[in-house]
Amino acid sequence: MAMDAPQTATPTMSNTISSADSETFYNWSTFFSILTGRADPTLRQKYYDHHDDINEEKYTTRCNKDKEWLFKHSPIIRFMSHNIDLLAPSSGTASITSDTVTCARCPTSQAGGFSPTHGILICANHIRNRGHLEDTLAHEMVHAYDHMRFKLDPYDLRHAACMEIRASTLSGECRWGREFFTRGQWGLTQQLQECVRRRATLSVAARPACKDDVQAVRVVDEVWEGCFRDTRPFDEIYR
Repeated sequence: MAMDAPQTATPTMSNTISSADSETFYNWSTFFSILTGRADPTLRQKYYDHHDDINEEKYTTRCNKDKEWLFKHSPIIRFMSHNIDLLAPSSGTASITSDTVTCARCPTSQAGGFSPTHGILICANHIRNRGHLEDTLAHEMVHAYDHMRFKLDPYDLRHAACMEIRASTLSGECRWGREFFTRGQWGLTQQLQECVRRRATLSVAARPACKDDVQAVRVVDEVWEGCFRDTRPFDEIYR
C-alpha cells in the first residue's frame, strides 16, 4: 500500500520566481492575451505602461544616440537645420540642434511634438528605430520652419491643417515604403495624397477647437491645394 506523502506547504509563485522572472512572466502572459484579443483596454494600457517603465532608460539612451547621428549624417535633418538657421536670429536662440531636441518618455501615444516655447520633444518610448526617428524629427522640424517662416497660429484649425499637410508631405513619413511595410496601407495610386490627408485629418480632429471628424475633413479640404503644393524649403517633395 502506498504511503501518503508528507504534508508540506506548496511554494507560492511569488516565492519561486525572481523579480526579473516575474517581469518576464508578466510581459509574455499579457502580450499573448493582447495578441489573441483577450485583453481589455485597461489591461492593454497597463502592459504598455509597465513595459515603458522597465525600458525607459534604454529607449531614452537609444533615442539620444540616434538623434546625434542624424544631426551629423542625415541629409534631410541637416537640410532642415540649415534652413531653420537662415530664418532664426543670428544669436542662434531659435536654432534646432541635437542639444535642443529632447528625448523623453511620453504618456501619450504620439511620437513627437513641437512647441514654439519648448522646442522639439521626441517620445523615446514610441520610436521604433532610427528611420522612424528621422521621419518624426523631420516632421517636427517642418513645424519649426513653418512657425518662423509663416507665423502660423496652431490654434487656428486652417493653420493647423496646413502645418500637418506640409509636415506629412515633406518629412518622408508618407512615402510608399513606410505606408506599406509599417502601417499596412497597400494602395498604389494616390498613396501619398491619401496618407497625408489621413494623418492631417486625424491631427486636426484631435485638437480641442475641432468639433468632430466632419469638420476636420472639411478644414483639410479647404487648405489642401495650396498647402500640399507648397514644398518650401525644398524645391520638390524630397522623398
